[in-house]
Amino acid sequence: MSPPTRNDVMTDNKHENGDFIDAHAAARARIPEGVKRSVVHATFSLERTYDASVTRVWKALTLPEAKAQWFGAPPEELEVLESNMDVRPGGRERLKGRWVSNVVSTFDATYYDVIENERLVYCYEMHLDDHKISVSIATLQLQAVGKKTRLMLTEQGAFLDGYDDAGSREHGTNELFDKLGTVLSQ
Repeated sequence: MSPPTRNDVMTDNKHENGDFIDAHAAARARIPEGVKRSVVHATFSLERTYDASVTRVWKALTLPEAKAQWFGAPPEELEVLESNMDVRPGGRERLKGRWVSNVVSTFDATYYDVIENERLVYCYEMHLDDHKISVSIATLQLQAVGKKTRLMLTEQGAFLDGYDDAGSREHGTNELFDKLGTVLSQ
C-alpha cells in the first residue's frame, strides 16, 4: 500500500486568509513516493494564560471526558476508532480516527512524568495510515498566575521520511490550545 498523498486529507475548510487548511495538522506533509529515509528535528514552545484555576486546566489535560472536548476534530470530520487515556507514569494514551478522506491518524503516547497540577512529560508517535510520521517528547508545565493558569509547552520532534514540516505541528497545537481556551471559558 502506498503512502497517502497530501490531497488525500485536504478538506474544503478555508483559513481566514483564503488558503485551504488540512483536516489535521499532522496531515500537512506526506511521504512522497521514492523518498529516502530521513529525519528532521525541530523544537517549538507555546505559552497560554487561561482564565481558569490550575486544577481546572489540569483536569482538562488529564481526564478523558474533559480532554475529548478540545483534543481532536469535530465528528463530521473524524470518526473516532479508538480512544483511551491513562495519565500516570508509564500510562498510555491513544487516539485513532478515520478522516472523511479515509486516512487514519493515530496519536500514541506514553506518560513518563506526572506531577499533579504542575507537569506532564510524555513521548508520542504520530501515524498516518501505517506510516510513522513523527516521534516527539512534550513537556507541559502549569503555573498559577493569580486566579489564572499559565500553560507552557515545549515539544521536541523527529519528523520522519519526508514529513519535515514541523511548522504544521506547531500550528495544529496552537489550534488545540485555542480550543482548550474556548472550553475553559464556558
